[in-house]
Amino acid sequence: MNPDYEKIVKCYESVKKRVDFQPKAAIVLGSGLGDYADDIQVEAQLSYQEIEGFPVSTVPGHAGKFIFGYVGNVPVVCMKGRVHFYEGYPISDVVLPTRLMKMMGAEILFLTNASGGINPEFHAGDLMLITDHISCFAPNPLMGANMGELGVRFPDMSEVYDRDLQKIIRNTAEKGNIPLREGVYVQLTGPSYESPAEIRMLHGFGADAVGMSTVVEAIAANHMGMKICGISCVCNMAAGMNETPLSHIEVQQAANEAAPRFKKLLTESVIQFGAL
Repeated sequence: MNPDYEKIVKCYESVKKRVDFQPKAAIVLGSGLGDYADDIQVEAQLSYQEIEGFPVSTVPGHAGKFIFGYVGNVPVVCMKGRVHFYEGYPISDVVLPTRLMKMMGAEILFLTNASGGINPEFHAGDLMLITDHISCFAPNPLMGANMGELGVRFPDMSEVYDRDLQKIIRNTAEKGNIPLREGVYVQLTGPSYESPAEIRMLHGFGADAVGMSTVVEAIAANHMGMKICGISCVCNMAAGMNETPLSHIEVQQAANEAAPRFKKLLTESVIQFGAL
């Protein structure tokens, strides 16, 4: 058995010993957005540290636990804090949680993150529907021997972000009077923020927002046939877009300010996902 796949199976067995719950949707909460988990009907919680072999998040603002429960009538597993490549983990560990949530039964993956705005029309606090992505310098999580138990060797990437889920999110935002941008998200490795020259390069690539997560998770989920959607909270304007120095504190503050709109959009969208 592929050692990476064996590790996922061991994590799954460790979870099942502690929690008996089958989610339909998996939600990954980014920086500053973790308190959304307080608003769901919680059935169980499980710290990452309790799962044998599971990578543990080290980033401030990331609690590091799974929340199992319901959003409306939809059973969900909520990832309160993610693992990043810049923390020193191999890319297989970074996407292990995504693969594990699929193994738990989740068919839909709702990714969220905090990002820097590249599109000059964006402002701090904007919510952006992710319509496509660019991976830049982060290793592809599908490198190495293919895990046939999860998916094919060469997965198509022409429609990673499900159109039906995007339509639901757009309609939900419109009905709730929630301003919603749309655009392309690009992942770099971090942990340093990008230089002004790098932001100019990414703007030339067609990116609207930049961050240090999400794309590799989307690639792994797409490989497994999950339906994927994502919302990025633009927490600051990227380097060179204004004269303000970048800081993680600023990111968390902007995410906290956007949280009420984010929670409303996330909740109402997930409830609609239940009909799929």
